[in-house]
Amino acid sequence: MAVSMGPYVDALRRRGVTASAVELPRHGRTVVKAEKAVPSFLEQVPAGSIGGGHSYGGRVASLAALETTYRGLILLSYPLHRPGHPEELRVEHWPRIRCPVLLLSGESDPFARLDLLRDAVHRMPQAELVTYPGVRHGLIPVVEAAMERAAEFVRRLSSSG
Repeated sequence: MAVSMGPYVDALRRRGVTASAVELPRHGRTVVKAEKAVPSFLEQVPAGSIGGGHSYGGRVASLAALETTYRGLILLSYPLHRPGHPEELRVEHWPRIRCPVLLLSGESDPFARLDLLRDAVHRMPQAELVTYPGVRHGLIPVVEAAMERAAEFVRRLSSSG
């Protein structure tokens, strides 16, 4: 399992949600461009699943959702823009995401200025944004509360179809 995802996966499992981490390709110590990681994500997260990821993994999951049908997406600390570059939003594909999406984000995340995130979420047809005051990039300080929201989202999707 990707070590960084361990606390999230464990918290979901404690709530009865089947969860696993996706291994995304790297080039040495550097992650590959998100678009190039989509095939690997698609191999590991089949159509009909609930996909998602933290930061870069969430961006990859959101791009993968353009190529297959997911029941939903859970995006943790989505990297809306590079720190210090709020003019470079990474949301051009969001209007084409057709499944329900839950975004969980810290309100002090340098990768997602809160006002821009709140505005951008409306670009997705079925998106819900939950934010956590004082939390930066990564939801470990609120992992239990965040994964409770994620588990509720999964249960809601499971009961509706």
